[in-house]
Amino acid sequence: DVTEIEEKEAQAKHEEQIIKEQELSNLLHEKRYLKALGLAISLDRPHTVLMVVKAILKEPEGRKRLEENIVRLRKDQKEAVLAFLVTWNTNSRNCHEAQAVLETLLKHEAPDNLLQFSGIKSAVESLLPYT
Repeated sequence: DVTEIEEKEAQAKHEEQIIKEQELSNLLHEKRYLKALGLAISLDRPHTVLMVVKAILKEPEGRKRLEENIVRLRKDQKEAVLAFLVTWNTNSRNCHEAQAVLETLLKHEAPDNLLQFSGIKSAVESLLPYT
């Protein structure tokens, strides 16, 4: 009977999730946005990533700080953010943040690098009608 083992594994995953949520909250409170972005992306939380982007943009010189943080993300994290911003861009409340992130990606990534992103074709097709 492996039921008890599975329950313990599920409990451990749940506890780990709670710890990461608390860490994310602490990072946002401490304004450590790069780590907060990375953690929210790893948790696959598009809405939380959006909240981090909004918090960065509210800072003095927010655009500059957003650029600094987005540029320092790994390629896989940038791909995830690109996928998230496609959804954000369809909502008028979030389109400005999506456009700010998209602008940063387009300014700081070479076209050849962008073509290597997974899902770039569908992302561009989805962005065109709303951009």
